[in-house]
Amino acid sequence: MHRGPQALQDYSTLPVNKWDENHVRCWLESIGIKKEYVEKLHAEEVTGSVLMELDESFLKGIGMKGGQIHILTCKRKELLQLQNPQQAKHSSSKTPDVNHAQTESARPRKAPARKTASEGSCGAVDKTSKENPASASGKRQRRRSNSQLESNDEVLELSNCRPFRHQNADFKYVKDRVLAPESGVNGLITPCREYKSFAIAAELSRSQLQSKFACEVIRFASACMNIRTNGTIYFGVMDSIEDKGWKHGQIVGIKVKEREYYVDALDYIEKCFVENLQETARKCIHPPVFVEVISKDSQEQRFVVEVDIEPTFSLVNGKFFEVHLPKYNEGSQKVTLTKELALYQRLGAKSEPVERNNLATFIKGLPDRDAQREQAELSSTVSTEVASKNLGRKLSILLNDGKSYMDDSLRYILVTNRCEKDDLNYINFLMHLNVFCVFDFDEDSNVSGLYSKYKNHHATRSYFLQEFSNESKVGLESKTPFQKHSSLFDQISWIFCNGRSDFHGDEKPCDENTWIRTKKKYLKKAITRICDEILPKRSFIVLFLLLSPVQKPLVDTFQEFYTEMNGSEYIVCIAESTENYRKWANLAQTSCSIKTLEQCSIVGMKLSHVDATIQNMLPSTAQPRHLPVSTRGLCTLPSLEEEKLFSLEILCVDQCDDIRLDLLTEKEIQEIEQNFYRGRKITWENFWLADKRCCGEIIEREACKDASKLLDDILQGSEHNYSVAKLKIFHHPGSGGSTIARQVLWKRRKDLRCAVIKTSYSSATVCEHAVAFRDYEEKEISHCLPVLLLIEDYDEDYIDELRNELMEAVAARKINSPRPYFILLCCKRSNDPERLCKASPLDTVAVTHKLTDTEKILFRTKLEKLRQKDVKPEFILTFVLMCEEFNETYISDFVGHILQGIDHSSRDTYLMRYVALLNFYVPNSHVSLSHCEAFLGLGVYTERKSRAYDFKSHLSEQARMIFIELRENTTYISSVQIIHYLVAKEILHQLSGNEPQSQLAMCLLQEKTLLGNRFGRDEFIKFIRDLFIRRDKRSRGDNTDTLFSPFIEHVCKAENCEKAIAVLKAAYEHLGKDAFFAQQLARLHYTNEKFEDALYWAGVAKAALPHDSFILDTEGQVYRKWFSYTVDKTTEEDTPERIIEKIEIALKAMKCFRGAQQAAKAERDNMNNAGYFGEVEVGCRLLRFLSTVPVFRRSAEGEYSELVKYLITDYVPKDIEKTWGRLHFRLKGLRQNLYNALEWISEDLSYFQTDKTHEKEEDDDRDEKEDQIYNPRKWLKRQSEVYAKFFISASLMEESNGGPESQLIRRMNIYKRGGGSVTNILSFLTDKKGNRAAEKLENILSFYTENPLKLEDNDLINYIFCHITLTCLAPGSARLLPMQTLRELSVRFFKGKRPFPPSAHFLLTLLYWPDEALDKEPNPDKDDILNSALQTLYRLYDIKVKDVPPRKKRIYTHFFLGKGYGLRKIVHKNKIDKLISGSLDERRMKWLRGSVWNVAGICDILKRVSGWTMDRKLFIRGHMKELRILPLHHDSVPPGSENVTFYLGFSFNGLVAFNIEVEK
Repeated sequence: MHRGPQALQDYSTLPVNKWDENHVRCWLESIGIKKEYVEKLHAEEVTGSVLMELDESFLKGIGMKGGQIHILTCKRKELLQLQNPQQAKHSSSKTPDVNHAQTESARPRKAPARKTASEGSCGAVDKTSKENPASASGKRQRRRSNSQLESNDEVLELSNCRPFRHQNADFKYVKDRVLAPESGVNGLITPCREYKSFAIAAELSRSQLQSKFACEVIRFASACMNIRTNGTIYFGVMDSIEDKGWKHGQIVGIKVKEREYYVDALDYIEKCFVENLQETARKCIHPPVFVEVISKDSQEQRFVVEVDIEPTFSLVNGKFFEVHLPKYNEGSQKVTLTKELALYQRLGAKSEPVERNNLATFIKGLPDRDAQREQAELSSTVSTEVASKNLGRKLSILLNDGKSYMDDSLRYILVTNRCEKDDLNYINFLMHLNVFCVFDFDEDSNVSGLYSKYKNHHATRSYFLQEFSNESKVGLESKTPFQKHSSLFDQISWIFCNGRSDFHGDEKPCDENTWIRTKKKYLKKAITRICDEILPKRSFIVLFLLLSPVQKPLVDTFQEFYTEMNGSEYIVCIAESTENYRKWANLAQTSCSIKTLEQCSIVGMKLSHVDATIQNMLPSTAQPRHLPVSTRGLCTLPSLEEEKLFSLEILCVDQCDDIRLDLLTEKEIQEIEQNFYRGRKITWENFWLADKRCCGEIIEREACKDASKLLDDILQGSEHNYSVAKLKIFHHPGSGGSTIARQVLWKRRKDLRCAVIKTSYSSATVCEHAVAFRDYEEKEISHCLPVLLLIEDYDEDYIDELRNELMEAVAARKINSPRPYFILLCCKRSNDPERLCKASPLDTVAVTHKLTDTEKILFRTKLEKLRQKDVKPEFILTFVLMCEEFNETYISDFVGHILQGIDHSSRDTYLMRYVALLNFYVPNSHVSLSHCEAFLGLGVYTERKSRAYDFKSHLSEQARMIFIELRENTTYISSVQIIHYLVAKEILHQLSGNEPQSQLAMCLLQEKTLLGNRFGRDEFIKFIRDLFIRRDKRSRGDNTDTLFSPFIEHVCKAENCEKAIAVLKAAYEHLGKDAFFAQQLARLHYTNEKFEDALYWAGVAKAALPHDSFILDTEGQVYRKWFSYTVDKTTEEDTPERIIEKIEIALKAMKCFRGAQQAAKAERDNMNNAGYFGEVEVGCRLLRFLSTVPVFRRSAEGEYSELVKYLITDYVPKDIEKTWGRLHFRLKGLRQNLYNALEWISEDLSYFQTDKTHEKEEDDDRDEKEDQIYNPRKWLKRQSEVYAKFFISASLMEESNGGPESQLIRRMNIYKRGGGSVTNILSFLTDKKGNRAAEKLENILSFYTENPLKLEDNDLINYIFCHITLTCLAPGSARLLPMQTLRELSVRFFKGKRPFPPSAHFLLTLLYWPDEALDKEPNPDKDDILNSALQTLYRLYDIKVKDVPPRKKRIYTHFFLGKGYGLRKIVHKNKIDKLISGSLDERRMKWLRGSVWNVAGICDILKRVSGWTMDRKLFIRGHMKELRILPLHHDSVPPGSENVTFYLGFSFNGLVAFNIEVEK
């Protein structure tokens, strides 16, 4: 009976109970049952159901022998297990170590092999004995991964087959992907497929392997040739019937020892085919093709061996092919051929022999098959026109995130290889893309490739891979999170991934294997760094530009980006050459499928077409930008030159004129306008569109007119104008200060050169670029236009450093200009702008929420116009609030209206609360979009989705209204913020309900998705830190100075101290156990009188940062507060033990403060003097406490003689001799320690200007702590008096009779009366009652010995200062010594070999300055004294100030050279101040601006001296020699060589010149 091909095709896929007798027949043949028994069972109509029930008696009844019955029953049992998953699972679970079982590649180790019918003739080799060493070793090496054995249902990715008759070496298979199922005849031209695992055979000997390979190929080939169909047989691909542990068609590959084994195996053709058909067979059976199987984790090389069969009509017409098949005999170990010739045919997916009784019919049908073959070949050669793809549209969608034109919202990372010379003409589109960095694999790129052209159009920074991957590690500690990467955004990073052929260093190109070994790790680090730290997801596209044949490193780059970006959604590949693309895709398919790669690739489009297409999508025309020049014309500013000035955002004359208005829809224009009125910072596009009347006008506030007027005043110049002028705008947050600053720039862009400073760069870099910007394309640098530089939300140190840098740069040019070279427009947020404006009215503008009557009309009119455009108030909320002047009731009502019906439990409501918490308490805080997406669960995308991703669409309606999306100008990184901090405050209030803010902060700290989000983590953590640590300071523009962060102070006030402590502890735990959090906890505990806990936290902070002076000071403060508490608030009676305990606490405090002093000396970047002040405060308090101890009770005369005696002599009262044993040594050192600290403070105050801006500057009711901050001279005087009070005893002085004790007590008497230190003595000059101060000084002088030569150094210094001070107060006093005598006394400071304090050298400059009365004859020795003193002062000053910015420590000029002789020519600064009207701030501004020299009366008391300038340096003649003088302002020194006059000042930094003028 004839068997239909359908039976053969389906039996292996159908359940057994659905088999008919034909299916059973096929199966019986496949397991090797003899043909006669197969026919008998078929005749008995044995179906699948019957097969399952057959028993041994039935089989014997049809004549079946025992061996055949045994095979059938065994195979039937396996078949049941195979088709019953539960049973299979059960049986596999009983198999020991199944997860680690060795397999024979085609099946699990325990599963016996089953043969197909064809294997009956070829498969004897599968019965290799256990002793076969090749087989055994093969089994040991064939291990399967656990996952593949554990799950039979795992979905594997589909793979494409190698195209028929193609031998492309670049084509690869990926291990464990699957090919389409084996197939039968399909149109004859489409090849049918047959798979063989061949795993065991591949490990056998050469003859065994070749016989098995030839057997399978010849059987398959003859079947294809007889049917006239093309076909391919695959070795190394799993056949589904071979084992349940694999997938049908799964690619595993085989090891190929020698390729020639497989090629030579086809020599069996001559043995197996009849002689007259051997040549035809050779032509139809093509040589083996070896396709590499690649895998990410595999080290061994595997292949799929494929043989193509192509029976063309011309070869096979009229022929049929019978074959013998080779068979390896294990007994004889020889290959024999089957005796009978067999004619094979393709039946379904199998090659089966034609039955003898069907041969005639089969052969009879050959002419029909030949005709079909001929027709099929003719049809296949007819050229069919392939429909062209719309690659232009695809390119637009892939590159533009789905938009019709390109904008700056996306950055591009370019990955490319060698660019040929011809292609360089068609890469112009790259010049206009917003390229972030380039991974260039062309070692000649700098000489003849892409880089050689690109660098002529754009400023770049070139790196090697290792260099770029490590670049961010340099100096991170000193940089803010943004500063780490800011330079990468301003100039394109060009990364040479495989060295440079023209580089003189060691970075040379290398081959693929060396590259993988030495450079691949740096590529991975670089890509991880970009994706994790620098660019947020969905903000950039990786563009692979395949310009030449591809190598493996380029593919590794794709795979790294694919992994880091969670897929290929933002990866685009452009390849003109299909061949280059195929090689790249074939290698890249280990990461994703070919189909996915095709979706993101533009293949076959000419590069010139790509270039033209992309350029047509650009939003702006490629027209040049222009700057104004001094001749009132314009100059061109090419991109390359502009990018070199990367620290400036340059505003051109024709800013935005390159925008193509035709591409902007009305909706987009409206969105730009609304974004501004919602609260986003104004852009140049806003001004441009307003000027073009495409949107409404931008309101100009009164403050803008004020700022413009002040700018005009500066530009008109004045007598005391400086080369670098400052114009300050202080503004309430959200009041439009930034808008006003930019309006000023926009209005002046045509007559000044304007730019915005990027403060992420150092002041030195900004200065260099600002000078280059001013000079650019100017012929005469002396006549350049002034440069207007906007700097926003700056740090005071930064602005001072920048100003100094600019002034020095101008000074070096040696040219004068009536106008300033640079004008710094300083715009800064402040909660009290009016106070700051009042302090400096001549150069400051205040912008507040309060509107003038005129402004109210303008705002209401504008609001009405916006409403007429159907703009809802919630879309312009900030503007609406501004119209209402941020009225609290209006804000409350408005927020209440918005929040109606909000879901309090939703994620976006929690996000609103977290952002509000940060925005209200931390100025300028924001949360990156990446953090928001992670929090809302939107962060990971593994499938391709539309790139037009809208974050807002995932927010609730309420969140959309109150969030404003910000974009950083340089990086274009998006973040969100509440539209205004007052709205944030109201949201916190209304959404909190009964939940306290401390609880909200606790929840925030536990949000792992926010704290752990990798992108932008540093900046986010900084805002969280500021929430808990950053204190308000008036100097920063805040309303008050706070002890703790405003948030912590709120929790303490609104909740309780315990809650504040708890939330700070949580912050400490969740934010890396930061030492400064521990410090805050210590401060919070001691403020709330929890001293033991405070001590613990101070210890924690100290353990982490043992050399930080501020943390050591905190430890001292714990003990200081503890001591004060025990003395003031303890009601218990003092027992001897309690007294000792209190003293111990005080001494520990002083020891801690001394530790802080030592640490501060070692710190280069600050001058922390808190340790000295702390030691003095505790020491003086301890003295007062000791005076109350009974053993030291006061004498009848009111003296503390017993205490003085104990402290300054060896005397110890009997009552405390033993009980205070461990205290004596430390208490007897108390006086010297206090003296040292007081002297250091005095010296510090001698150097620096310390009077601070404070409204209560003349208020005598301030407490000591305020005095320490705002009037340290007064504090020092008060503490000196307390100190001296406890070391004075008349009785002890008599007892010592002129001994050291009496000298000490005399010194203490001087201290008590206000002398004893330079600062205290000079402070008499600021006493409002001059006569009283003079009497005190005369009294002090009476305590000094009659022979001043016997005085110690410090006493002599104070003695001379008393004379100078007394001269200023009472020049006619009888106590005064002549100046010559003071000179003779001070000469020891010049001649002495020991070191002297700075005050000694300061005295020498005062006393030895030439005097018309005393120095009539020139004396070079006096010049030596003067010069030596000046050089020493310079050296000591450098030691003193370390690396501290000048603003923090302004040098104080104590005296000026006046008219007169002797000591009378010395004029104290206070005498000049008395002639100047106004508050302290106003007086300071007059000093700073130089207008003080216009005050009447000053020129009558001060003497102008003559000097000269050379190379911007100032000189003066001393007694005979020239001396270098420091100008107060460097740029006040005229250029060239000029004779000048000036006023001379005396400071601890040497001589200072004021009001320098060229001599007329």
